[in-house]
Amino acid sequence: MPTRKKKSARKITREPEQTRARILQAAFEEFSTKGFAGARVSQISRLAGSNKRMLYHYFGNKKDLFRAVLQQKIAERQAVASKATGNPAIDLPRWFETNCQYAGWIRLLGWESLQTENKKLLDEEERQELMNRTVERIQQQQAAGQLVDHWDPRHVLLAMMSLTTFPQAHSQMARLITGQSVQDPQFQTGYAAFLSQFSAAFVPPASRVS
Repeated sequence: MPTRKKKSARKITREPEQTRARILQAAFEEFSTKGFAGARVSQISRLAGSNKRMLYHYFGNKKDLFRAVLQQKIAERQAVASKATGNPAIDLPRWFETNCQYAGWIRLLGWESLQTENKKLLDEEERQELMNRTVERIQQQQAAGQLVDHWDPRHVLLAMMSLTTFPQAHSQMARLITGQSVQDPQFQTGYAAFLSQFSAAFVPPASRVS
């Protein structure tokens, strides 16, 4: 048995990128299921087919691992946001459809909200800067006449995020209201169509496409 463990460890160290990726994916699954407080490093190691020694070698500690997961997922979300067209009729349904594929990310944010309350978030300054840049982009769209300008751009962003994340964040409420599971393709198609139509509320009348 000891010999087998050593061989496994040597094999893992020869594949650093693959090992790191497996640990990150396992950590994401554990954190999104149980939150930071409930997640266990031992379980993450098992899910990754690794051991705690290797996990600490790559990520230092549980907090640094959580930070790495957040950074990875935020980068993925930024890649999606970078493809925004500036047209809510296209962007809102697209963001909702993306959220349907990233339900684990929505759960992770939910756990973070429950477990941090009003405490400072991990990497809060960097994340705040991302939100500020998004608000600035909305301001620019308002100035260009692409979005209505009589609403606070921060409220516009909050409304858009709420519309596209609520069904995943509160799937039980969505099911009680609609009688359909959020995972039901029929629900997803219908809600995406609704978002496309509702998006007109964000667009000046002169810019609306009939």
